[in-house]
Amino acid sequence: MREVKRVADLTADEICDLWLTAQKVGGMLECYHKASSLTFTIQDGPESGQTVPHVHIHIVPRKGGDFERNDEIYDAINEKEKELKKNLDLDQERRDRSLEEMAQEADEYRKIL
Repeated sequence: MREVKRVADLTADEICDLWLTAQKVGGMLECYHKASSLTFTIQDGPESGQTVPHVHIHIVPRKGGDFERNDEIYDAINEKEKELKKNLDLDQERRDRSLEEMAQEADEYRKIL
């Protein structure tokens, strides 16, 4: 696995793997959160609101009535991104999680896999 900043930097195989993984994870999250839909988003580059400089997909489980208008999800995501950007110094390396933190997260996800 390699880290790339922009979607255009991914190979065709990586794009396929990314979306197949998003499909699988999305299905599990939808079931786990008893949701009825999913919103998938990618911010590709700083001007799009990308605050973490590598390709990743946000997968948001959705339920009926979670927003008055469905498109309000994008405003909510943008607000969270702005909040994150204020608290994240992109000129510094992000702190790697400890093995214990990663193991705990893996245990939680293992329950829904």
